[in-house]
Amino acid sequence: MEEKNLNAEKKETITIKKEALWKYSTFALLGIIILIIVGGLFFLQGNSITGEVTGTLGGEMQRIVISEKDLNYYPNEIKIKANQPVSITLDSSVKGCLRSFNIKDLGISKYAKTPSETIDFTPTKKGKFRFACSMGMGYGNIIVE
Repeated sequence: MEEKNLNAEKKETITIKKEALWKYSTFALLGIIILIIVGGLFFLQGNSITGEVTGTLGGEMQRIVISEKDLNYYPNEIKIKANQPVSITLDSSVKGCLRSFNIKDLGISKYAKTPSETIDFTPTKKGKFRFACSMGMGYGNIIVE
C-alpha cells in the first residue's frame, strides 16, 4: 500500500517581467504625485478670504455678493453687523447645489434660482456661523459683530 504525504507543500513560482514591473511602478508613482498635487491645491484653497460688506451707513441694508471659485463660495468668510438687515446675492457664477444657501444656526435656508433672488435676513445674535450648500460641499463662515 502506498502512503501519501498530505502535508507536502506545493511550490509555485510567479514570474513578473521587468517591463511589467516597471510599468506598474511608474503608474503607482504617477498616481502618488497627482495625489500630492491635488492635496496641495486643496490645502492652498483652504485659506479664507474675507468679504467686504457694502451699504452699512445708518443701519441700511448690508449687501453681499457671493461668487463661486474652485467649487466653493467666494468669499468664504464674511463679516457683518448684528441687528442690521443683510441681503445676500449669489451671482451667475454660482451653479448647482451651491445655489441652495443655508445658515443652519440662524434658521436660513433658501434656493436662489437666479442672481436676481436674494437671501434676506437680520442677524440678532453675534458670533461665527457656518454657511453651506444643501449638500455641504460649498461652505464658509459669516461673522456677526
